[in-house]
Amino acid sequence: MKLSISCFLLLFSINLGIFAYKSLAESVTPEEAKQLRDEVREMFYHAFNGYMEHAFPHDELRPLSCGGEDTLGGYALTLVDSLDTLALLGDREWFAASVEWIGNNLRFDIGMRIQSYDNQLLHLAEDLGRRLLPAFETPTGIPFGSVNLLLGVDENESKVTSTAGGGTLTLEFGILSRLTNDPVFEQVTKNAVRGLWARRSRFNLVGAHINVFTGEWTQKDAGIGTSIDSFYEYLLKAYLLFGDEEYLFIFQEAYGAAMRYLFADPWYVEVNMDSAAIVWPLFNSLQAFWPGLQVLAGDIDPAIRTHAAFFSVWRRYGFTPEGFNLATLSVQQGQKSYPLRPELIESTYWLYKATRDPRFLDAGRDMVASLQYGARCQCGYCHITDVEDHKQEDHMESFFLAETVKYLWLLFDLAVGPDNLVENGPYNTEGHLLPASPQISLVREHCSYYGAYCNTSRSRQESHFSEITKESPEINGSRIYQGWGPSRLLPSNKRTSNSGLIKGFCPGLTHGQKFGISYFNSMDMPRMDESANHRETGSPQSHPVMIASGTSSVSSVSDNGNKESPHDPSMENLEMERSHEDSVPKPTEDELERLAVQR
Repeated sequence: MKLSISCFLLLFSINLGIFAYKSLAESVTPEEAKQLRDEVREMFYHAFNGYMEHAFPHDELRPLSCGGEDTLGGYALTLVDSLDTLALLGDREWFAASVEWIGNNLRFDIGMRIQSYDNQLLHLAEDLGRRLLPAFETPTGIPFGSVNLLLGVDENESKVTSTAGGGTLTLEFGILSRLTNDPVFEQVTKNAVRGLWARRSRFNLVGAHINVFTGEWTQKDAGIGTSIDSFYEYLLKAYLLFGDEEYLFIFQEAYGAAMRYLFADPWYVEVNMDSAAIVWPLFNSLQAFWPGLQVLAGDIDPAIRTHAAFFSVWRRYGFTPEGFNLATLSVQQGQKSYPLRPELIESTYWLYKATRDPRFLDAGRDMVASLQYGARCQCGYCHITDVEDHKQEDHMESFFLAETVKYLWLLFDLAVGPDNLVENGPYNTEGHLLPASPQISLVREHCSYYGAYCNTSRSRQESHFSEITKESPEINGSRIYQGWGPSRLLPSNKRTSNSGLIKGFCPGLTHGQKFGISYFNSMDMPRMDESANHRETGSPQSHPVMIASGTSSVSSVSDNGNKESPHDPSMENLEMERSHEDSVPKPTEDELERLAVQR
């Protein structure tokens, strides 16, 4: 894969800038980290109080005009999105009052209110989940892009959805199944992931948009950013949270393909999923989550290089534009805005957590300065319409409080003292902590998982698809990408489940037999039309079985055979208590009710 000469010049010039920055920047001291953490805390309350005073119970704040707007149906979205940030900051009073108001007042047009305080948020979550289930009633199992919470899927709803939209409910619905003891939520989301992956190209790439009825790809641009990003993210995180090896297997193949066909070190490009030819040499801001995901996967070195390249764009403009063209070395026309996105900050946090390299604190300090001087306005923080002139727009999405400020606070809090006390599970794609509690992560540790006990004496069943062997390490015509975290965590000579208690995983069966994953040839797919460019021309594909060992601790094997224990950034104890020097005015339930009535 080759980039144009101008792209190489860009890489060279940016690398020079990176090295110069690294040598000249004055590293953040522990005392300055504490000051920055407190400054970020003040940033949160400047925006949160602005929302509560001027916009609540509308969905989002208009920070310039100090008003409110409903962008998602009028569910007090910003308050809901801010809950775990309040918990993270140790603000028990605001957190408790907010939970009580949400439980007593929030409803999804169902004509009733939940009277009991016990589990009221869970009741709301289950009600909402059941209202989303009709979206999954498609021939492919891939859900519609939207659903009316009162009436179900509209008859005129588009049959085209994004890959990210179809594959990014796994964590939330999986947890909901475990907390409600109803498997339907987890089943429909797993079927959706299977439906997407079964329709991958022969290069193990997926496109950006797909028809949920026919399974035809309507946009075949493969990348790691817009419309695809969280598909990759949830594959790995579903394995980390639930221990389900099916997700790990798919992630390994998908990640290997991304590193082979999309990675133009240190950038990522978009290619045609069928030919792997470059179609779009563009850095888009949603790609910036990728280095953080690589930290979770254990692939640190390319994550560091990619983060440095992405951050060089931030330093050039003060923010990251939605699109930066790698061929013209300029902001992409029509993609000049910065809507307060958190992805680069998220990756900065994870890289600092994994490496403790002060360069990431320096980057966080620059990001705080940019937000304070370029985006802060009277009642909150504003979208930036154009990163070249920093013109402000009267809008603040809820994710600014849920993610952008949260990851900045986590970054500097980590620099001040020991590891954050909230790290016993991954964050979802909207920055909300999903604790890896026994009720969530160990619920399926029983013998009936995926079908009773295995008869180890039975002969191995024949698979429709051949299995990869050590002598033939190729998938769909490409070699498996080597040298990243999960592959090192999986000894190739082990064929056991990740828990000895899960007897339903039969080690003698292929992955396709165990999980029902198969490759869809274009001849088996319903057609929207007869055009050949809407169909894939694949052949039966090979599927290697890569199963985690039964050990309870994570270890890697070095070249000399010795086990090494890598740093694990995600297994800390959940703790909400923190002492803070500053105080924030606390609400009462009556005050919240009064604010809601006034709005």
